[in-house]
Amino acid sequence: MSGIQDVAIFEDDFWGADTFSTAGQGSPWAIADTSVSGASTYANVTPSATGEVKLTLAATNEVENVCLSFGDTLCFDIDNLQRFEARVKVTGCTSGTTITWGLGSARNDTPSSMTALALFQMVGATSTTAVTVETDDNVVDVAPVTSGQTLATTYKRFVIDFTEGKGKVKFYIDGIRVAASTLFDMSNYTASLQPFFQIQKTASTNVDAITIDYVKVVCKR
Repeated sequence: MSGIQDVAIFEDDFWGADTFSTAGQGSPWAIADTSVSGASTYANVTPSATGEVKLTLAATNEVENVCLSFGDTLCFDIDNLQRFEARVKVTGCTSGTTITWGLGSARNDTPSSMTALALFQMVGATSTTAVTVETDDNVVDVAPVTSGQTLATTYKRFVIDFTEGKGKVKFYIDGIRVAASTLFDMSNYTASLQPFFQIQKTASTNVDAITIDYVKVVCKR
């Protein structure tokens, strides 16, 4: 029987009154915020029946990038990873906005420029913009592939599955495997990753937002 001696599980349901900041805090999370004049927000939702955190762009007409991550503390060895799971919804993904979430190496304002990544992404036009999936192991770069699914104001569950090894990463949305005909191979990456949720915009007054209900990462010990 497996237990804590065999499997390590990170879970966060975002209960309570955490204060997220660019300096980090007493939990794993830190915020990166490139707002200059605007006041992008990142806070636990209240009231909330299940515990949630929301990242919202400011109405100021400027370039903004807000990311919730482990502050580049890479905790999850890709060779031990089994599963990333998060329940997410968005409030708009309008023209000029990009929303990205999943696992990555050190954060970059341009998610595709991270050394290694396995992620879901929406590039704005409307709130029904299709979700794409992609991987990069710093050698094999699998460009964004459409999932055939969309995301708006109703929660969906997103899973990145490593149970068949990093050479065959699989993506699921609400239990349905997506982009199944594409081989997502991360065999060349041997270091660790962190969970992240990033929302950004070009200069505009967009006030789009991403809300995370929970996040879970499972790996072999």
